[in-house]
Amino acid sequence: QLQLVESGGGLVQPGGSLRLSCAASGFTLDYYDIGWFRQAPGKEREGVSCISGRHGGSYYADSVKGRFTVSRDYAKNTVYLQMNTLKPEDTAVYYCEAILRTTARDYDYWGQGTQVTVSS
Repeated sequence: QLQLVESGGGLVQPGGSLRLSCAASGFTLDYYDIGWFRQAPGKEREGVSCISGRHGGSYYADSVKGRFTVSRDYAKNTVYLQMNTLKPEDTAVYYCEAILRTTARDYDYWGQGTQVTVSS
């Protein structure tokens, strides 16, 4: 079965850190572009970060720049989102997406989401 599984969410105090994982099973993430998104209650889903499958370049939303870092572990077939200096406004369900565009078709997978709550 082809799937993405996020983990690593939880409850953390403001200023704390969490590391989210996005692990693939049934396929390799090597050439996939991986995006991290989040959705807070009553708000639209927003893009947080992404990492390219081809050249490894990364992108961050202004709201997380300097605090979040996206990385890959090819051996573990996993992408991580290291989140530091967390703020209450980072509270949301976080999702990862893996997408590969080919001339024949697009391959697009989403994880089930992991809850991150930043609160004292």
